[in-house]
Amino acid sequence: MHIALAPMEGLVDNILRDVLTRVGGIDWCVTEFIRVNDRLLPASSFHKLAPELRQGARTAAGVAMRVQLLGSDPVCLAENAALACELGAPAIDLNFGCPAKTVNKSRGGAVLLKEPELLHAIMAEVRRAVPAGIPVTAKMRLGFETPDGALDCARALVDGGAEQLVVHARTKLQGYKPPAHWEWVARVQDVVRVPVFANGEIWTVEDWQRCREVSGVKDFMLGRGLVSRPDLGLQIAAERDGHAYQPLDWQALMPLLREFWRQAQAKLSPRYAPGRLKQWLAMLTRSYPEAVALFGDVRRTDDCQLISQMLGVAASPNSCVA
Repeated sequence: MHIALAPMEGLVDNILRDVLTRVGGIDWCVTEFIRVNDRLLPASSFHKLAPELRQGARTAAGVAMRVQLLGSDPVCLAENAALACELGAPAIDLNFGCPAKTVNKSRGGAVLLKEPELLHAIMAEVRRAVPAGIPVTAKMRLGFETPDGALDCARALVDGGAEQLVVHARTKLQGYKPPAHWEWVARVQDVVRVPVFANGEIWTVEDWQRCREVSGVKDFMLGRGLVSRPDLGLQIAAERDGHAYQPLDWQALMPLLREFWRQAQAKLSPRYAPGRLKQWLAMLTRSYPEAVALFGDVRRTDDCQLISQMLGVAASPNSCVA
């Protein structure tokens, strides 16, 4: 069983990848999507969203990181994929699942599921451009409006050269509204010869058990569930192996929260760093009652020094009121 950390634009950046992979239970992670339009991007565009490329394409904990590209031009995507590999990407992932309206309007993400022929062309062109030893994978949803074409899309991607598929078990129109339709993951796995990862609505070990039973697959990608419960991967692995496991409590989580805040202040201006902390804290409230109280305090201020005091850490020299 492999457990992957999902790429979530605007949420799982290099800071959160670093902190979450320190906990353990994650086999690999993926960058936020790098948008490819009509040109070869400069190396700085890759390093901005994937600074791990400068350290062997691994997080500080040693977890491998894949580079995800999003776009609709097969040749341009292929050229950028080749450059990403030159910069050290160990695998290229293609995004056919993003449901954002702005992305779909510019012909990226889930809207391409309306065109399985284009999916095949993109995958085939990228596969030809990427060195043989570097995997090319894809993340898809069940479709744009309905799942009727999901199997055709999956076949198109695999026939084009995809070595793995991650299936977010909802359509674009369903967004992130429960339930996830894991039975469709089983149908996809039935028609392709490569490993399929199930993704969507896995918040707890019990959710994982149901997903495994319904989908029949052995590999999983965790997104919001892992962000809100950082040791979910470890909990799942322990359940799979029949081992006892004591879940990560708030006291053990606090050093990670402080490290996240330290890195957020180092990377972002005082205007934006508090928002990143509030974003993660809001998700932690789902799993930790202590996060509810802390979030209630933090949400009322953008003063970095005051937030540092609330977290019990020394203020950054650059801290100030945003």
